[in-house]
Amino acid sequence: MRKQEKAQRIQDLLEELYPQPPIPLEHQDPFTLLVAVVLSAQTTDKKVNEVTPQLFARAPDAKTMGETPEEEIRELIRQIGLAPRKAKALKGLGKIIHEEHNDQVPQDFDALIALPGVGRKTANVITAQAFGLPAFPVDTHIHRLAHRWGLSTGKTPDAVEHDLKKVFPREIWSKLHLQIIYFGREHCPALYHDLSKCPICSWAATKKRMAEEVARNLELKSSRGKKKRTKKGK
Repeated sequence: MRKQEKAQRIQDLLEELYPQPPIPLEHQDPFTLLVAVVLSAQTTDKKVNEVTPQLFARAPDAKTMGETPEEEIRELIRQIGLAPRKAKALKGLGKIIHEEHNDQVPQDFDALIALPGVGRKTANVITAQAFGLPAFPVDTHIHRLAHRWGLSTGKTPDAVEHDLKKVFPREIWSKLHLQIIYFGREHCPALYHDLSKCPICSWAATKKRMAEEVARNLELKSSRGKKKRTKKGK
């Protein structure tokens, strides 16, 4: 199957499964979405959604966030991984958005990535989810599935993003990235996944890829078994 044909079939199936995928991070506006996305690095959306109500009650806008003591922000987000670093970033981006962007999250991509704590993925998420502009953020789910489906061999998120943009229409990028994320969470996990029974991997993945994942799963199970036996021995 040609890559373009495969992409179209994937697109059709995901549209059936997730016709209106919701944004998983709870927010009220572009600023609170930006804060939530910055907090989501190396933690779960669920944990972020548990923390942000209290944070937004204290600092709902850029001006207030920039004026809030870093130690107070850190205390409000202490349950989140990398809390000290993220607290510093949130105070910094709040100050810059207030002073340099008239309290409005910038739509310009370069201006976004110039903000503290904002990299290419975060900027893409804001571009797509806050402003409805075509963008294709690549997280761990999308990176994994793009490889499993044979749509990319890129080693970096930027390379995977480039490959996916070539095979999917520009007008669906923003919606499709959410659809792939939900599919990865609900149908195509990273570990112990049987590709032969997956709604997409079963026909999109190569036999070589399937064999590699079977071997990796067996190795992981063997390793876990050895660790359990070692603990019992102690």
